[in-house]
Amino acid sequence: MSTPATASPPTDARAEEHEALRVWLRLLTCTNLVEAQLRTRLRTSFESTLPRFDLMAQLDRHPEGLKMSELSRLLMVTGGNVTGLTDKLAEEGLVERRDDPRDRRSFTVMLTPEGKRQFGAMAHEHEQWVVGLFAGLDHAEKRQMLKLLDRLKVHLSTISD
Repeated sequence: MSTPATASPPTDARAEEHEALRVWLRLLTCTNLVEAQLRTRLRTSFESTLPRFDLMAQLDRHPEGLKMSELSRLLMVTGGNVTGLTDKLAEEGLVERRDDPRDRRSFTVMLTPEGKRQFGAMAHEHEQWVVGLFAGLDHAEKRQMLKLLDRLKVHLSTISD
């Protein structure tokens, strides 16, 4: 009668791989939890969505306006998604399209004064929500987390496909 095979003890390399996977899953879980809170709060407080907020935030950062392709690239979504959001925001008077004098086939999108006002209110609340969501960490812990995430970001940016 043979004895059943037993699992070999994990090697240091295998334990490190497992640890990397756990870090990734924890980052993803935390991101999803924060995002869910922000989505809910934007919906209940402003009857808005996170994609709308993100589009308006990009336009707020670029008061001279952005082309649709630039918005799509910055938001990392398809042109169709940007078009749908922009159409809805334009209907509501929050963004306007201006013809590009250098390229008659394209236009620039920018916030209207009402769009700036509404985004300002949302951005102020959004910042307070994020501060509250991270209140479980003290200043030193947040600084340490930023330092570690900065290192990870630098490392990831050096990896080519």
